[in-house]
Parts: sequence; C-alpha cells; structure tokens
Amino acid sequence: MATVTVNGAQVHYERTGSASGPALVLVHGTGSAGAAVNWGQTAPRFTPHRTVITPDLSGTEATVDDGAPLTAEGLAAQVIAVIEDAADGPVDLLGFSMGATVAAAVAALRPDLVRRLILVAGWAHTDSDEYLRSLFTLWQNLGTSDPASFGRAVAMTGFSRGFLNTIGREQFEALIPNMPPTEGTLRHIAYDLRVDIRPLLPRIQAPTLVIGCTQDITVPVEHSRALHAAITGSAYAEIDAGHVAFFEQEDAFVKLVTDFAEGGSEAVA
Repeated sequence: MATVTVNGAQVHYERTGSASGPALVLVHGTGSAGAAVNWGQTAPRFTPHRTVITPDLSGTEATVDDGAPLTAEGLAAQVIAVIEDAADGPVDLLGFSMGATVAAAVAALRPDLVRRLILVAGWAHTDSDEYLRSLFTLWQNLGTSDPASFGRAVAMTGFSRGFLNTIGREQFEALIPNMPPTEGTLRHIAYDLRVDIRPLLPRIQAPTLVIGCTQDITVPVEHSRALHAAITGSAYAEIDAGHVAFFEQEDAFVKLVTDFAEGGSEAVA
C-alpha cells in the first residue's frame, strides 16, 4: 500500500508488476470500491509485461479527504501526484467511465506525464444529454432512498442484456453489492452530473485511443464517438459489449489496449 498527499487528501494507490518501460495507469470509474472492483480481474493481464499503477480517487474507501465536492481538475491532481510518485517517466494512462473524464483532464493539464491516452466508455459533459442526466439523477435518488434497488439498477445498466442472461441469475445477483450507494459513491455521482471537460479536450497532445461500447446503456456509445471527434488525431475502436466491456469482452479489451500501447494509433482501425 502506498499513499500520496494531495490538497489534504491521502490518496491510496497500488503498484504491481516490475517490467521496465512506461507504466500503465488505470483510473477507475464511479463507485466507492474504486480500483479493486474495476481492475482486480483485468490488471493481472498486463502485469507480466507492464508495471501497472491503480490509484483510488477521492470518494473511494481507500482514500481519505475532506468530503468536498469533486472536480475534474481536483481528481486529475490526484492522478498526477500518483504518477509523479510511482512512475519513472511518462505513462500510458487509461480511464474508464468517470475515470475517462479524469484521465483526459490529466493529459490536458500535464502532457509531459502522458505518453499515450486511452479513454473507455467515457463522455465529455452531462448537462445537455437528458438521458445521461436522468440516469445519474435516478442513481442519486435510489442511492438515498432504496439502496437495494440502486445496486440492481447499476448492475442492469452496467452490462449488456446478453451478458447478464449468459451468466445467469445467481451471478447477476452477486453483481448487485459491487457498487453500494455509500457517501463516496454518491459524491462520484454528483461529480458525474456536473462534469464538463470540453474546454480541456483541445489541449490533449498524447496519441489517444477512444474505446466505445456498442451496447452501453450507462454511457451510450455516441459519447465515445463525440470524444473521438473532439480529440485531434485520436484513434477509435468499439467493443460489442455493455458499459463494463473489460468484464464482458476481456480478451478484446486487453488486445486493443496492448496493441495501441505498443504500436500507437496505426495499430487500431
């Protein structure tokens, strides 16, 4: 376990693997369980050849702060501090969902720290999309009034219908506790409702891969396509999966990330 202090927050991160070369930093999405739930299964796929760094942002159980409202710049400062503490040079930076907004902010604010950028199931702003705004508002309301229904709603929207039917009822029910509506989770959702990183996107210099999920009903794939259009020179790929594509199509996800990190934008159609 390692921590860095950023604006009074004690930010936890894990560093696994010991390969030489650029580290891979994985930034988690919404939820107080943070990196452990998002990356616990997938990170080991990269560690034989990469050093993998997984920070826990404010709002997670592992990181302690003052409870103030979260901002893209504030969360980006936490990732920046982790990179400076744990890595030996520019990193390959991957953000998922909420983490995609944070990773994009890092790349815009500190281009010297980001060798390559990968944004998975992300979006740039919420307010003008009535579907996204309403979904996050529903999560917020259920989180304060009906925690069991909150967990079920998040599981339903996190995965494609086909995947949920494939794993069956017992495994679906086991997904429900993975994102409890803790105070930290609700802080993340409040951030999701406010976020707008559009002014930062033109400042991104790193070679970038945007990955959209064609069956995503949390953050519809049109948002990934819009991110791609807004980031000059970015590459784009899609995975036929729901929001948590690295659970549904882990092999395809790992291959896209590995090919891009090793070969750059020319490796992705």
